[in-house]
Amino acid sequence: MSDSTLLTPVNSPAVDPHHWRDRLAVVVEMMRALSRQTDPQEAVRTYAARVRRLTPADRMVALSRRGLRPPQFRITRTTLWQDEINPWKQRDRLPLLSDGLLAGLIYADEPRIINDLVVPGDDPAREFLAGQRSLMALPLFDGGEALNMVVLMREQPGAFDPAQLPESVWTANLFGRATHNLVLRDELRTAYDALDRELRVVAEIQRSLLPPELPRIETLDLAASYETAAQVGGDYYDFFPLADGRWGFLLADVSGHGTPAAVLMAVTHAIAHSCSVPADDPAVMLAYLNANLHARYTHRSGHFVTAFYGIYEPHNRMLHYASAGHHPPRLKRCDDGTMATLSGGRGVPLGVVRDAEFPQARHALRRGDQLIFFTDGVTEARNPTGEMFGEQRLDAALEACRPGAAALIDAVHAALAEFVQGLPAEDDRTLLVAKVL
Repeated sequence: MSDSTLLTPVNSPAVDPHHWRDRLAVVVEMMRALSRQTDPQEAVRTYAARVRRLTPADRMVALSRRGLRPPQFRITRTTLWQDEINPWKQRDRLPLLSDGLLAGLIYADEPRIINDLVVPGDDPAREFLAGQRSLMALPLFDGGEALNMVVLMREQPGAFDPAQLPESVWTANLFGRATHNLVLRDELRTAYDALDRELRVVAEIQRSLLPPELPRIETLDLAASYETAAQVGGDYYDFFPLADGRWGFLLADVSGHGTPAAVLMAVTHAIAHSCSVPADDPAVMLAYLNANLHARYTHRSGHFVTAFYGIYEPHNRMLHYASAGHHPPRLKRCDDGTMATLSGGRGVPLGVVRDAEFPQARHALRRGDQLIFFTDGVTEARNPTGEMFGEQRLDAALEACRPGAAALIDAVHAALAEFVQGLPAEDDRTLLVAKVL
């Protein structure tokens, strides 16, 4: 549809622009139609088709000086064009003019009525003004300046009543702001879609940093789950094969969540895999991570990483470990029904103190023991009333002795789902569960 088809005859028998009931009917119908619009170009069509029934004109020209220097301006719309141009998406097709009557109007930043219009023969916009004798210029303000303008024209002189100018400026600017908001919404949606695509790629990269599959460890059955609060997160777990069939495993939680936490998570992964000595000493491993994080990444940003690093010896079921401010694992002993916490080896979070030391502890495990390592997104999950899941509910999920680690994961997931009642995760949730065989 071209803008020329939007003109309503001046003497339309359906509407008397001077009768308040007719004007009200047009206004109400226009507001209803505009409220349904999401596309700015379609909104302009809707508005133009109706407003001209209230303010009849023989010609319309719209101008813009956005991004230009005086006395340049662009013609963005006119009822002379047979083919519609979208000024937001086809800017290269818009005529760029300089100086003349229209430049003087838009750079004056003021509404104006000219009731005896005479256009000089050398005016650069003469083709848009030719044959018209009356003009009403309606500036559309943005940031206090008339960056856009609508110019209505009639073929006879003295056609515009100055009494209608305040209302015309008012309604034109309200519609201009509404259209501008639709444009911004489109731009925001486009930017969000681009960001969403990038975050999906980041999430794929981040997932690739996690073990593609859990290792097979003698006398140990493992299961893990990883859930981020956003598309990407700051939790991290990993395994390191060591001599004599031993295995090291790391569980870490970067402060915060989302993209910043994901970046530091990737950094922690890179540091952990750059250690030049075997990762067979929990205290050395955490000290190495801490020194590198503090020196290059965290001491200025204020971020930190909690971590638990353990080494499991399958032949005697011994666990050596150290903790950097991380939640201690929970231990359910199925042979006597007791519940314990591996709370030894406590140190400060990684990246906080440059020369921090991390004491070691060890714990002898027994057949049937159930161990659960977790990040705080699990115990700090909230229900609709704001109550936290807590360690007691976590212990309750471990209370029954399960046949394997996967069943333990399922039990914790079921308890969490029942507790949060469908609320999304506010923080990343990682579970690493081990069943001693």
